[in-house]
Amino acid sequence: MTNTARQELRARQKAAAAAEARRSRRRRWMSWVAGLAVAAAVAGMLLTSQTTSAATSTPAPDFTLATTADTTVTLSGLRGKPVLLYFNEGAGCGACIMQMAEIEKRKEGFDALGVTVLPVVMNSRADIAADMGRYGVTTPFLLDDGSVSRAYGTLGKGMHADLPGHSFVLIDAAGVQRWYGEYPSMWLDPAELLREVSSRLA
Repeated sequence: MTNTARQELRARQKAAAAAEARRSRRRRWMSWVAGLAVAAAVAGMLLTSQTTSAATSTPAPDFTLATTADTTVTLSGLRGKPVLLYFNEGAGCGACIMQMAEIEKRKEGFDALGVTVLPVVMNSRADIAADMGRYGVTTPFLLDDGSVSRAYGTLGKGMHADLPGHSFVLIDAAGVQRWYGEYPSMWLDPAELLREVSSRLA
């Protein structure tokens, strides 16, 4: 290869490397912009989403659901004591599972009120069990096919149209809904939740 040919080859290689570097920088910039846009959209959604907290007095729809503990729970079978349903996005939603982990730390308070807390998700047993193990949650999750979440009006109230939002439904000992709370921020301080439950049952 002549010196001229070698120089031309090196020039082409240098030009190709420079072009690839420019493309790489452009891809990183576009990825950064896309990430920023997603973060801004999520932040905007959370900031503009409104917390809902309202007294209710309607009969609670009955249901029977399998649990992650290989048992089944029938709501009417718990009649005689209050029940708190916790609907959430479940697997993949760290905030949802951490919420349940923090509620467990207040178990004595809920027990003192006689309240059974039932987390409800639309996941497979394997998927939600993996997240439960990751966050140290021991309360069995109820596995919904969507019918219970729909009956209680929680579908599409979060970030996904086909999943329940971060919602609580308090049912009294007679099977009547006493309170509905919806939290798009994906968090409710368990101490505040306990106060809310106590006041609604008073």
